[in-house]
Amino acid sequence: MPLPTHLLPTTVVGSYPQPDWLVDRAMLSKSVPRTRMHEMWRLPAEHLEQAQDDATVVAIRDMERAGIDIVTDGEIRRESYSNRFATALDGIDADNPAVIASRTGIQTPVPRVVGKIRRTAPVELRDMQFLRNNTDRAAKITLPGPFTMGQQAKDEFYGDDEELAMAFAEAVNAEARDLQKAGADVIQLDEPWVRNNPELAQRYAVKAINRALEGITVPTVVHLCFGYAAVVPGSSKPAGYSFLAELDDTEADQISIEAAQPKLDLGVLKDLSSKKIMLGVLDLGNPEIETAAAVAHRIRNGLKHVPAERLVVAPDCGMKYMPRHVAFGKLKAMSEAAATVRKEIG
Repeated sequence: MPLPTHLLPTTVVGSYPQPDWLVDRAMLSKSVPRTRMHEMWRLPAEHLEQAQDDATVVAIRDMERAGIDIVTDGEIRRESYSNRFATALDGIDADNPAVIASRTGIQTPVPRVVGKIRRTAPVELRDMQFLRNNTDRAAKITLPGPFTMGQQAKDEFYGDDEELAMAFAEAVNAEARDLQKAGADVIQLDEPWVRNNPELAQRYAVKAINRALEGITVPTVVHLCFGYAAVVPGSSKPAGYSFLAELDDTEADQISIEAAQPKLDLGVLKDLSSKKIMLGVLDLGNPEIETAAAVAHRIRNGLKHVPAERLVVAPDCGMKYMPRHVAFGKLKAMSEAAATVRKEIG
């Protein structure tokens, strides 16, 4: 479907709340899983795909009703933004995970890389086909970025961080090419970990992202954030990105940033002069539904730094961890705010 031609198009970062009848939200809320979490699903395997399909239609319709211009499938079939793709590749042992301790001592099971990373079959192709068949709007699909996947695994094969990231990049690229053929209007890579390890990111993140996007001709996005508001409270979020200006050198057309909850100084956007900016204008750490006027104010702030032709309006991050009525209300306020500011700039 054609992308919207009006100024300030609206989109989502990717995920939308999964229904309580589909997932155990209490279990989900404890982590962002790196390995598979099959026990999160409430339905037996023989009914799960049909249930996920039904919930995906609900998510798509919610986005359409809220007035979103570029919709996703809500990532309804995923346990996290990254684990479904990362654990589907050859060379990964997800059944016998390693445990990595964070700087704060939190222990997380992660997949072990035990052989050459290969994508032997499509992972999200049916997701994209289903999305394309169920909306007339422009459609975006998301993939975990190669740098982030490399950081979320325990390497027991390559012995070289960069080589591992480039292997993930090759797998992502093969998937992205299939998604493009299946009708994706926009393809987004989620790369939140470039800010966790900026020294390593300086060395090869841009190279890995560019390999992942090689040959993709539809608009592409790299998404950065400081973590889900439900998992990382706003008080612990920095006021700026440690790896941002470097992304001006990527092949991506757009950079997606979280700006509302961390109250980001939007002066940093001057470092991304060649890109469109997908600006986070919904604070997902705030359980209240913002007024359209409050969101319009954030959009106007963005316009002080980026011309309207280069601004895409979005939430800060994925909405997976929110109550659905709040997610819908926030998206509706965002669409109304974008329409208001669109009229103002004529």
